[in-house]
Amino acid sequence: MQNFWQSSGYNTLAKNDHGWLRVTPDYLRFILSRPELAPIAESGPRERALHQMLVDDPLHIVSAAALAAMEDADARENYFHFLNLRKALLDAVTLERFYLQTFRKGVIDIPPVFMEMAAHAITRGLLDGAGGDDPDIYEIRAGELFFRRQRISTEGGQVLSADAETIQMFSESGGFGSVGRLLQQQGTPLASVSMDVLTHENSQLYWLREDRYTYLLDLTRGRAGEQALARLLGRWTKHFLGVEIALESLGKVDDEAWRWHVGMDVESTAILNDLYEGREVEAERQQRLILLYRATFADARDMRADVAGKPVYLGIAINADNVLKLKPQNILLNLPLAPRA
Repeated sequence: MQNFWQSSGYNTLAKNDHGWLRVTPDYLRFILSRPELAPIAESGPRERALHQMLVDDPLHIVSAAALAAMEDADARENYFHFLNLRKALLDAVTLERFYLQTFRKGVIDIPPVFMEMAAHAITRGLLDGAGGDDPDIYEIRAGELFFRRQRISTEGGQVLSADAETIQMFSESGGFGSVGRLLQQQGTPLASVSMDVLTHENSQLYWLREDRYTYLLDLTRGRAGEQALARLLGRWTKHFLGVEIALESLGKVDDEAWRWHVGMDVESTAILNDLYEGREVEAERQQRLILLYRATFADARDMRADVAGKPVYLGIAINADNVLKLKPQNILLNLPLAPRA
């Protein structure tokens, strides 16, 4: 099977019998190799020594004095967050339990970059193909939404999703990195770099690209990208909660008995709340709601008794800058689930 998303750290984790990802010392080493923690040219000797000590023994106990002795204040703060993260990971044993516990606390004391890192690895685990086959390429691209911001275009009735960081890189360097930035500073014109829409015809090229966040995903209702996102949200829910749901794309909510909805981001939550409460929502703001799903539970007994058998509506929306920051934890926290023993 094709390997992908090596930057997720997935290969340093181990699956338990439930299919959840067990935290290992190698995963802690992977975190220490990230830019937030890896020493740079300006790092002092105490910072370098502490980093090497943790790489040699990721479970090494770090005293408050050793942390305070580090030369750089930003580095001290980063290592403080790492030690909190390490404790939470080891206490939880698996990445999935860590992810759920952190968000269920209500007060998030782990930096967002580390929560996105966890979502990256968990999504990677979900995308392993059955029987050694390659996973669905559209689901892989849809999976990028779970941990990377997207910039959305809605021109001409199409909904196209591009990786926001890649778009920013192209705008600064024409896609040619530091060389491109230098050429721009010198006034040298750059050849335009286009991003291809993922299709069946070009999908195999995904495996050949060093930077794989360069495909547009067509999220237009009824198309392969939108359907792949719906499937992946269903798999994400079943993986964490053991609850099976099916998502059907809608144009609007037309339900006088509307009882429950889940916004998958800040914008959609606010829009759906206003619509549910009967408040007027301007047309421009309604158009930001780029995707709307009806979620149906395979087993109504998995739902709260007061809404059992009724649909749940899921929304996905962009902000005023056409940026989407999906919050995949929302579907785990806000579904109307029946109490469990």
